[in-house]
Amino acid sequence: MTHASESSTPATKTPESFWEIVGRWSMSVDHKKLGMMYVGAGLIFFLVGGLEAAFMRLQLAQANLKIIDPETFNQLFTMHGTTMVFLVGMPILLGFGNYLLPLMVGARDMAFPRLNAFGFWLFIFGGLLLYFSYIGSQGLYGAPSAPDVGWFAYAPLTDRTFSRGNSTDYWILGILVSGFGSMTTAINFIGTILCMRCPGMTLMRMPIMAWMMLVVAALVLVAIPVLTGAQIMLLLDRSFGAHFFDPETTGSAVLWQHLFWFFGHPEVYILILPAFGFVSEILPTFSRKVLFGYPLMVAATVSIGFISLGVWAHHMFVVGLGPVLNSFFGAMTFLISVPTGIKIFNWIATMWGGRLRFATPMLFATGFIAMFVIGGLTGIMLATVPLDWQLSDSYFVVGHFHYVLFGGTVFGIFGALFYWFPKATGKMLSERLGKWTFWLLFIGFTMTFMPMHVSGVLGMPRRIYTYEADRGWEIWNLITTLGVPVQMAGVAIFLWNVVKSLRSGENAGNNPWDAWTLEWSTTSPPPEWNFDRIPTVTSARPLWDSAHPEDPDAHYE
Repeated sequence: MTHASESSTPATKTPESFWEIVGRWSMSVDHKKLGMMYVGAGLIFFLVGGLEAAFMRLQLAQANLKIIDPETFNQLFTMHGTTMVFLVGMPILLGFGNYLLPLMVGARDMAFPRLNAFGFWLFIFGGLLLYFSYIGSQGLYGAPSAPDVGWFAYAPLTDRTFSRGNSTDYWILGILVSGFGSMTTAINFIGTILCMRCPGMTLMRMPIMAWMMLVVAALVLVAIPVLTGAQIMLLLDRSFGAHFFDPETTGSAVLWQHLFWFFGHPEVYILILPAFGFVSEILPTFSRKVLFGYPLMVAATVSIGFISLGVWAHHMFVVGLGPVLNSFFGAMTFLISVPTGIKIFNWIATMWGGRLRFATPMLFATGFIAMFVIGGLTGIMLATVPLDWQLSDSYFVVGHFHYVLFGGTVFGIFGALFYWFPKATGKMLSERLGKWTFWLLFIGFTMTFMPMHVSGVLGMPRRIYTYEADRGWEIWNLITTLGVPVQMAGVAIFLWNVVKSLRSGENAGNNPWDAWTLEWSTTSPPPEWNFDRIPTVTSARPLWDSAHPEDPDAHYE
């Protein structure tokens, strides 16, 4: 490395062209660049998935509308759900883990940098393969056709009798490829966390975010291979007459549901646990208090990981499993609410009596708690089998899981974007625009998803593209649709905030929030090697200990 002091005249650096920058980033194995590319690609897919949802809501704003036909609606429904789960939630959350984990544990890079890059490009290829179905599923000269079997692809709708052409095959292969990318990233997370922590950082001194990512990585390695096996079986069914899921032969349509939801319910926690980690880092910083009950939070996180593997069939209460299995999976669903409730109470205890500062990250963190509690409570309602029989496959369920995954995961992601943007770019996002983003998203989200619970109780089934005017659903669907442009305005302000801040934002400094985990001890943005010297830690919040030795709560194990 050449220093300025080594030469009497500074060297003139030729500005890089656009393609040189693209080449440098695309060939990089630096975990920070890969993390930012994960997040950036996920945000692009977020805009695409949001537009798909907007068209669906426009169709359902009033009774008997014919803005889009039922085939297009089914395609939008499938692509929206698949995009949001596999191409938005997972890559953005894994991207934050990519960027932050080595910095948080005091490492130079991920354990396997090239494998890390390989996983990212697998995700990109899988996402592009999925959307290439619009062009390639009927051939280059056929009518555009995307997958139309729902993001859960229930058999026998996936049989070639019902799903003609190759669109479902693109769905299978796209998820299959991106799933391998997720598994390689999970291996990297585990290797980095267990083997590359800096001196003094025991497991119980790790940032709570690292614990969340460790459990998420373990869940990915358990759940994604099951989905991968199910996708291969489905591909064999469609192309080679294997009949795994064909009930007209010796197959079983319920088998697909078992395999899919064995992945699908741990997937909920794969998506929400990183958001738990974001909130658990943001709340102590803006409460000026240590995270309440750190050991209990760790135990609750590990418990959620184990229990989530035994909950999947609560998605299947109405398929005829019988009273014994329904009772078991209902009890497991109640049980998983216990460690989740521990986290809620610990977050509230962290804020209680603290010196609260409601900067934009803190607003999103508290909004996350409120939305996730509502989603969790409606989840407890659905764990009650008789009530689930009434509400299954209704818009009540749609409202429930959007409160968990949008009000939870997406609010957590926005909080993390505002919190770590200064570290990644060296620039501060505008607080004024950030508060506009929060309130527009909060109000728009409530308008969109709260009425769904009412329309669901009134009997509106999910996956319908139109309805009659005599059902009592119109006002609730209209309010739901009107919330969409409010949310879009919030996202547009956020994007403008990012562009404006990158161009002329206030310089952030190394630690603008006076936080205490190791990523804030290096420059903003960090150098390629992360740390000039590998740090040594003596507690779980080393920066706070050194900056505030007078605080009686500063040192804890």
